[in-house]
Amino acid sequence: MTNCVRADRWKGCKSQPVGRGQFAVMVVAVAILHSAVVPAQTPARGSSPQAPARGAGAPASGRGGGAPAAPKVEANLVQLMRGIVYPSSNVIFAAQDDLAKYPPARDPATSPNLLTSTYGGWQAVESAALALAESANLILLPGRLCSNGKPVPVRRADWIKYADGLRNAGMAAYKAAQSKNQDAMVDASGTVADACSACHDVYREKRGGPQDRCLP
Repeated sequence: MTNCVRADRWKGCKSQPVGRGQFAVMVVAVAILHSAVVPAQTPARGSSPQAPARGAGAPASGRGGGAPAAPKVEANLVQLMRGIVYPSSNVIFAAQDDLAKYPPARDPATSPNLLTSTYGGWQAVESAALALAESANLILLPGRLCSNGKPVPVRRADWIKYADGLRNAGMAAYKAAQSKNQDAMVDASGTVADACSACHDVYREKRGGPQDRCLP
């Protein structure tokens, strides 16, 4: 390696050999100069700084390292029934008959009928059965109200039993739908109807009106 040494102010520079010792000194000097002049880079706008490794102050899980937030309840009980339980049950009941009566719609992607949509037929029955089973979790969420403003009795033993019955009925319908057997669907539909009636008889039908619902 050569070093450009200024001979005089106007005549440019001339090359002279640089020894190993001088080269090492130059490398160290350049490194020191670079660290002193160049500031630490900041993340680009919109990017996030690198998270510290676990054990170095980073939260292990959850928001801010705390417990996960409780599920947020949006619908009251009757809205939940009309939005999920009622339509899902109707799809299951329809499968007692020949599903050939529900051919795909002209545009299945926009069909409001689950049985004639893109995921219609037996796939729709399976999906409805699973939705029914999952709805058992939803009617047990704390904080949900009935349409009359009274809290859903989610801690009562009989309410929990009825929710489990709904879950089991949904899973029975799911297994029947997987078999694509109409006789099995007739039996499963009866199980669903019985699960719904067991709860309605106590919390809905034996009351003076909507104002008394959700009361044991």
